[in-house]
Amino acid sequence: MTMHPTSRPSTFPSVAGVIPWLLNLATRLLARALNMPEPLVHDTSIFVFAQVAAVENSVGRTLCPIRLWRQFQNWRRQSALRRDLTRKENSVLNPDRNQSKTKPGSPRPTHQP
Repeated sequence: MTMHPTSRPSTFPSVAGVIPWLLNLATRLLARALNMPEPLVHDTSIFVFAQVAAVENSVGRTLCPIRLWRQFQNWRRQSALRRDLTRKENSVLNPDRNQSKTKPGSPRPTHQP
């Protein structure tokens, strides 16, 4: 005859059973500290969690390294285009300035009255 040890329940509660109990305790303590009813604290915490999650997602999208790199490249491209357009506008508006920038050793253009 073999004897099997009887399986007795553990004296320590499982983690899965402790987490809801701790959340309930935290909700009750917060409700008492704020002098608010528990259901209101619970509903407010869900709303706050949703708002925080939305902000984190938007900040995460904004600070994404790939997105930041693309924005930086786009910014540099636009600044280079603006710089080129400014140079072209200056050359059209001030043609005398461009003539004074001749290569060294080349004859200077003469102005005819």
